[in-house]
Amino acid sequence: MLTVTNSPVLYQHGTFVPAEARPAARHTGTMAAGILAAHNTSGDLEHLKIRFDAMASHDITYVGIIQTARASGLTKFPLPYVLTNCHNSLCAVGGTINEDDHVFGLSAAKKYGGEFVPAHQAVIHAYMRECYAAPGRMILGSDSHTRYGAYGTMAIGEGGPELARQLLSKTYDISYPRVVAVYLTGAPRPGVGPQDVALALIGATFKAGTVKNSVMEFFGPGVANLAIDYRSGIDVMTTETACLSSIWCTDATVKHALEVLGRGDSFAPLEPAEGAYYDGVIQVDLSSMEPMIALPFHPSNAYTIREFKANPVDLLHQVEQDAVRQLDLKCAPAPLTEKIVNGQFRVDQGVIAGCSGGTYQNLMRAAQILGTSPIGSDRFWLSCYPASQPAMLELTRNGAIASLMASGASIRSCFCGPCFGAGDVPANGGFSIRHSTRNFPNREGSKPSDGQVAYVALMDARSIAATALNGGILTGADELPHPPADPVEEPYHYDDSSYKARVYYGVGKPQPDTELVLGPNIADWPAQIAMPEDLLLTVCSAIYDPVTTTDELIPSGETSSYRSNPLKLAQFALSRKDPAYVSRAQQVQRLENLRRMDSSDPAVTDALKGLDPARTGLGSLIMAIKPGDGSAREQAASCQRVLGGCANLAEEYATKRYRSNVVNWGMLPLVASELKALDLQPGDQLYLPNIRALLEGDGESLTATVKKDGKSISLTVTLPGMTREERDIVLAGCLINYYTK
Repeated sequence: MLTVTNSPVLYQHGTFVPAEARPAARHTGTMAAGILAAHNTSGDLEHLKIRFDAMASHDITYVGIIQTARASGLTKFPLPYVLTNCHNSLCAVGGTINEDDHVFGLSAAKKYGGEFVPAHQAVIHAYMRECYAAPGRMILGSDSHTRYGAYGTMAIGEGGPELARQLLSKTYDISYPRVVAVYLTGAPRPGVGPQDVALALIGATFKAGTVKNSVMEFFGPGVANLAIDYRSGIDVMTTETACLSSIWCTDATVKHALEVLGRGDSFAPLEPAEGAYYDGVIQVDLSSMEPMIALPFHPSNAYTIREFKANPVDLLHQVEQDAVRQLDLKCAPAPLTEKIVNGQFRVDQGVIAGCSGGTYQNLMRAAQILGTSPIGSDRFWLSCYPASQPAMLELTRNGAIASLMASGASIRSCFCGPCFGAGDVPANGGFSIRHSTRNFPNREGSKPSDGQVAYVALMDARSIAATALNGGILTGADELPHPPADPVEEPYHYDDSSYKARVYYGVGKPQPDTELVLGPNIADWPAQIAMPEDLLLTVCSAIYDPVTTTDELIPSGETSSYRSNPLKLAQFALSRKDPAYVSRAQQVQRLENLRRMDSSDPAVTDALKGLDPARTGLGSLIMAIKPGDGSAREQAASCQRVLGGCANLAEEYATKRYRSNVVNWGMLPLVASELKALDLQPGDQLYLPNIRALLEGDGESLTATVKKDGKSISLTVTLPGMTREERDIVLAGCLINYYTK
């Protein structure tokens, strides 16, 4: 059973009682409150200015972050900064482009004093759990799944500019967040894994926004029944609820895990105090959890496997309808019901990978379920990606790797590719079941524009192994005669000799004379101009889906080769969602460039239609109902800015991190209501008079004018909650300009 209470409560004597909304005591009592207070530098808990203990980035993001900070005056890394290489590590797409990024990363770690983890050593979050996470700490990462709550660490995934701020000794500025209790009771039944619990949580919270931009705080008697890997498997998926961060109580299990890692002295007990205030509570009876499946195209599209098998035709038909709508297909793809044979649903591929799936415990259970039973020589195939070299080394020594290989599973290196479309891309029409983080549209690497459509459903490693044992017929692990249980203390010997042999440990030891190695694809950010007095914005894309992911704004997968080249990467913006966007935006950008050179040019005066060319800038606009779900990648916003984007217009923003990316790249995070009724389309325009004056003051609303179909329509747009610094960043044109000033 999973129940959600959205009203304030106090935790007293092991129960929850109703509380008044937002009492003064809300800043005390919770684990989150104590950690936030310890890292706050403002002296005001309502308005936090956080300094983190450490940061981490991978090879899709660290080049841009360091380039941003370097352009703003970076001289050394003021805190431990770990650069991992787990996204572009195959170097199969882009070739030398990717490896040039890695060489740059090593030179930056030497120059500025950082830690560099070479390719295939570990995925980013496995490394940070093993080497940095500990009770009471705060870690910032440029990846949305930066979650180390199971170790007592509050970790936050953000866009690159927020990490650049820390590198420049600035702070992470947020209002005190909502804190929601997640109270665990009972113990999971054999065959039920962490992904099953996580998908149940996501399904119960995401669509309702229950924990959006909140801290999820896990405690209760059920925690003691979960191993550290099990806790981490639930924890890392909290990102998909749209929460800000997570934190768990710490106990003997955490202490033992840290001792195994050689960091036992970093343990500290964490638990909520008597009378702790929570903005809501989610109560989870672990013993009632069942094997789950999250159907395409979101982790919240979650059902028990039992429910799916009872009604596959209707549920698969809905997936087909979602595919036509979300992938903008001109005709329906091959029906998924063709995969139902004799009443059983056959899948084509299984993958156990990354920060959520590739843990030691998950792969041990998969190996135990499969034994050496062959998965068969038909279409189904299985890939397993241990998340770190120490985990792989132990799985090799105890025979689990040999067992998986004997069954026909393919063992891969420490790589995040299956989570973002750079590894194990299914065939056209393929249905893949994955213990990974996301199943967004195109996330698996298919290209609907070229006629290729594939599907990913999320499941737990245990049920994926059970399906493999059954030759690809979808099977929940609880359907096995004797599914293996998950011990709380999973026997494990940690051997980090591979790290000691390869990792560059340079924290606190900068070498300023080291030259950065800049390959030909590593480019500086193009210059951005300050906010003009007025703005005339042209809608260059209008997206009416209920939620727009960052993957749709800038696709993952093969585009990752160009993450270090802003101009080349920008050519992929909305390439799968709205292929005409780039050309529309470039057309507006050319007019703006011309305006700045010669405001009297007839093309400019014609475009402005009587507005003053000396004070009215021309820019592009993306309208989306709820943009920004998913990845923390700043490129979802920076690509718009590189193409002359000046604003997003939304009814709300899906995540705090995407809104921050919009602001840090000098764009307006505009909000307006009832956008569907307005029916904006590409080519429509939005005029914002005196927008600079609004930002220079403290106003939040503006009466704008929509120019549509030859008519002018008044529209109230707002900029809710913009801080003074955010206003100054947008006024300056972007974060780099702001710090350069």
